[in-house]
Amino acid sequence: MFRGVSGNVLIFGLVSFLTDVSSEMIYPLLPLFITTVLGAGPAFLGLIEGVAESTAAFLKLGSGILSDRVRSRKGLVLGGYALSSLARPLVAAATAPSAILAIRFADRVGKGIRTSPRDALIADSTDPAFRGKAFGFHRAMDHAGALVGPLIATLLLAWFVKDLRTVFWLAAIPGLLAVVLIIWKVRETARVRTGDGTFLRIVPHGDLRRFLLILFLFTLGNSSDAFLLLRAGELGVAPARIPLLWAFFHLVKMAGSTPFGALSDRIGRRGVIVVGWGVYALSYGGFALAETEVACWLLFAFYGLFYAMTEGAEKALLVDIAPPRERGSAFGWYNFAVGAGALPASLLFGAVWEKAGREAAFGFGAALAALAAVLLLSLVRVRRGNE
Repeated sequence: MFRGVSGNVLIFGLVSFLTDVSSEMIYPLLPLFITTVLGAGPAFLGLIEGVAESTAAFLKLGSGILSDRVRSRKGLVLGGYALSSLARPLVAAATAPSAILAIRFADRVGKGIRTSPRDALIADSTDPAFRGKAFGFHRAMDHAGALVGPLIATLLLAWFVKDLRTVFWLAAIPGLLAVVLIIWKVRETARVRTGDGTFLRIVPHGDLRRFLLILFLFTLGNSSDAFLLLRAGELGVAPARIPLLWAFFHLVKMAGSTPFGALSDRIGRRGVIVVGWGVYALSYGGFALAETEVACWLLFAFYGLFYAMTEGAEKALLVDIAPPRERGSAFGWYNFAVGAGALPASLLFGAVWEKAGREAAFGFGAALAALAAVLLLSLVRVRRGNE
């Protein structure tokens, strides 16, 4: 199971586990908190999620480019995790939807600073033969935290506290533990640095550019999963069971991420990604037509396979086709493409849902996913072993 997983990858897996325990004690309850306690609607929920993720996208680009030039990627990673861990629990003190927007903004600033340098450090620490597995393992640990976090929230609400705000305050503990672990255990790796007179291409080209543009197109139809939680409520999932549904969803993602990442090492990245995008399209079609709570649970399980198939394989594909000296920049552009599409995606989805109904909103996302899958097969060539 751990063959090819280096020490840094293992530690970053534990860091992501703790960070997601903290985050997912809050996130599944946030749509309910925003709409019922603070009185906002689906459109404002889309605004919050879109602004938060797009903010992170711009910073991921800058921090990725910077990480290719500085001596230590670890400093950027540590600063980003520390900021998010301090900002996130402040949701407990919010009294208006605008306060949630500001807190999510600060949280995503931290995510934007840390993500690209961390992914580049993972790539630097991994044998090329195990890239898919390494990124898949990291995502599996991330999802394990997302599984445990809602369970902790459920236990707290069922037996110990009745106030959502108390749960939000307690979410600070695992986040701070993650910061301590970075300080204690993460190590820099030997790498060839850019800068110091060496030419660095900032704007991607060739297959890398085509891959990023196709990914952006896919992201335009990939709105925040907060809308799926809202849909779950419409299908009869009670508020007390929402965290359990979210945990079940992450169990599927956790179980599949490492095997599908390793599969991409053996059979190629594109096929695994294309099948994953197809699963996404079918899932969104299902959410549009579902009528029962049982169907909702089954759809969340199927939708989880989309993440398991694509998250590790996409990052491994990026490393396969990006120049080794420009990995930080490549991850910056990758995260920028994903995040820059998040704002229009969530705004579009929320607006279409309110104006034309949920069938139109989910259908739009499914259609863009299918188109992106065809373009990836047609336009992106893969050359493995780019070392």
